[in-house]
Amino acid sequence: MLFAPFVFGKIISKDYSARGLMKIFVKAKPGAKEEKVEKVSESTFIVSVTARPEKGRANEAMAKVLAEYFAVSKSQIIILSGFGSRQKIVEIRK
Repeated sequence: MLFAPFVFGKIISKDYSARGLMKIFVKAKPGAKEEKVEKVSESTFIVSVTARPEKGRANEAMAKVLAEYFAVSKSQIIILSGFGSRQKIVEIRK
């Protein structure tokens, strides 16, 4: 998984999506009974993973689940902000 600096801003420009990039806001739920993705709005998702939040395991599991949901490889999922938080901003490269 790649890590990149976060540039503050919630507005996603047309240029951003035209380049094959998507920025989403994720509420992570580590230690869940099952792994799933729930779409709350166009750019907000709840991602439940069974992994515990220890040594980045939940972040890795979240990237895997999101990759499957969006049909991209795991390397195309980049956590921009919220590495140690349940609230995350994630970039998906298509």
